[in-house]
Amino acid sequence: METKDELITVIRPITRWEVLNVKQILAFRDLLLALGIRDIKLRYRQTLLGIAWVVLQPLITSVIFGFVFGEIAKLKAPNGLPYFLFSYAGMLGWNVFAGTITKSAGSLVQNSALVSKVYFPKTIVPLSSMFSTFVDFGVALAMFFILLPIFGVGITLPILLTPIWVLLLLMAALGLGLYCSALMVTYRDVQYILPVAVTFLLYASPVPYALDMVPEKLQWIIAANPLTGVLEGMRWSLLGTSAPNPLALTYSVVMILCTFVLGALLFGRAERRFADVI
Repeated sequence: METKDELITVIRPITRWEVLNVKQILAFRDLLLALGIRDIKLRYRQTLLGIAWVVLQPLITSVIFGFVFGEIAKLKAPNGLPYFLFSYAGMLGWNVFAGTITKSAGSLVQNSALVSKVYFPKTIVPLSSMFSTFVDFGVALAMFFILLPIFGVGITLPILLTPIWVLLLLMAALGLGLYCSALMVTYRDVQYILPVAVTFLLYASPVPYALDMVPEKLQWIIAANPLTGVLEGMRWSLLGTSAPNPLALTYSVVMILCTFVLGALLFGRAERRFADVI
């Protein structure tokens, strides 16, 4: 008599460390890709200018920063750089961070039907926000390369380090985004607090200014921001400004790695109750 082996799948709550299990996430890569592509398609649907907003947002912000900080506050960009280009380079890095944390924080609530009815690693949902971030950054970076010859600025060798800065900014945003997304499942207040916190962090980061433009007695406040070393490094790669302080950069990298791991662990701790409260 022939017998057939039965395939039995056992679903159990994950442990905290399984949130960082890359093999498990790759097993659901099709879902990750599908969610990422869907977000890209839906983001600018029924908008008049479509993907042009990807370029317009940093351009408009850079014009405002150039007027406020360059014309009114009379700040001068280092190395004789145009203030507009200086702030645009800062916005390139900032938008990677701000866009990722904002989209990932609300991702679980926006996909509540999927989260509550289908089994899959829930980290897939916040991680899918990276796809639209890469598209936005790619389009904005292409515009940056168009602006360089217009302003008579050349490309420097450190530009090859740009992917490293982007990766660090993504890790910082995902660490905070994972925690905020888990928190928002229970406390919807997060969706109102987060935009205010991100705006505050923008002005506490060297985006419209460089660290050495800040009065010396206040520089320690900006230097305490873990994003400072990475943003300064990214502008150095893009425009050839002063290289970031090695000690400050080490501090930024360590803090970002700790933020990413801690955010993932806290997400894993809360994941088992998502379906019950979302």
